[in-house]
Amino acid sequence: MTLETPTRPGAPADHATTAPSHIRGLRCRACGRPEELGPSFVCVACFGPLEVEYDHDVARERLTREVIAARAPGIWRYLELLPVAHVPERGLAVGSTALVRADRLARDLDLGTGTTLHLKDDTRNPTLSFKDRVVAVAAARAVEFGFDTLACASTGNLAGATAAAAAATGLRAFVFVPADLEPAKIDHALAYGATVIRVDGTYDDINRLSLEIADEEGWAFVNVNLRPFYAEGSKTIAFEIAEQLGWRLPDVVVGPIASGSMFTKIAKGFDELVEIGLVERKDVRFVGGQPEGCAPVATAFAEGVDEIRPVRSPDTIVRSLAIGSPADGGYALELARRTGGSIESIPDAATAAAIRRVAADEGIFVETAGGVTTAAVEAARARGVIRDGDEVVAILSGNGVKTPDARRFGLDGEESTVADPIAATYPAFAARYLG
Repeated sequence: MTLETPTRPGAPADHATTAPSHIRGLRCRACGRPEELGPSFVCVACFGPLEVEYDHDVARERLTREVIAARAPGIWRYLELLPVAHVPERGLAVGSTALVRADRLARDLDLGTGTTLHLKDDTRNPTLSFKDRVVAVAAARAVEFGFDTLACASTGNLAGATAAAAAATGLRAFVFVPADLEPAKIDHALAYGATVIRVDGTYDDINRLSLEIADEEGWAFVNVNLRPFYAEGSKTIAFEIAEQLGWRLPDVVVGPIASGSMFTKIAKGFDELVEIGLVERKDVRFVGGQPEGCAPVATAFAEGVDEIRPVRSPDTIVRSLAIGSPADGGYALELARRTGGSIESIPDAATAAAIRRVAADEGIFVETAGGVTTAAVEAARARGVIRDGDEVVAILSGNGVKTPDARRFGLDGEESTVADPIAATYPAFAARYLG
């Protein structure tokens, strides 16, 4: 499925050629130094991370609730708050995923009187994870910059998203993954025609290799030299949550933390909606979840320190969050503390139990990161971060078909598998299941 450029009057693509750009350039997040717009991610002065800088006067003028409602579903309905000049001519139909009210799950998690739980169900994106959002933005920028190859360093979901986006836009795809990645995720990327390179090492080892290859080969690595643009795609989760709640902000947002980028960009997205007048300002508490076997940010939060100590050898079933040295970990830690939130460390057994619980209560099969997020909701309630009467949104970032074995973790015997077959007779059925 492709997403065609809008041709109706007032569509985003028309603005790009007839009005001032909504993108000013890049700016260092650490020292504030401006940079020209281009495939760059590190400040040459202080080596801090670069971010996209916008002209919010343009967004304030063009983006009204009525204009957004009139546009097609998907992330590009918020174009003036994204780092792309115009809606791409080709690409996957990404975003506008459901916000599901989860009353049964809220009761099971004992969230308290009057508390409402919503699940932002990004398991429904084209390659079944939120990574389609960030890759769509990076791929659009890769085309605008004239690259012919799209690449990534991935713990799993990003591999499939990059491969699919490259196929949809006509670019070559190379994805670099840990050698022990779940086979389903490798097959997923291969299905789109990508070249998959398995590397002996951790995600952090692969990331260092990607830096070298990006420099030597001149490829567009979505989470390396295109990282400032890629990261902005996570803001669309915030935009959709606000719109789906009737243009208001929730009390609490709970999400998984790998690099920490999605976590912090959702907060940035809320701030931008306030700045351009689409929602009223509100204090939102941010809760993050990490697997216990790779929880550098949660450890710093628990110890009350600022230093994020890298995890050299992650030991967890949650491979999609197994980033031992998270690039935005410090920012995620600061966000949780500043907003009165928390960063929760989740044992693998609790993750698997949460996967089963979400599926049984709400009919949504999540991968391991979704299990971490759901368990973090329960942990934050026990900590007192989630209170009676709160409106809570939990981000379900990936589909369980990618980690099918994870739901059985911690179960023994027949409870974890389908029972032996029965004879094709009613007495056999009744004896087994009704007796």
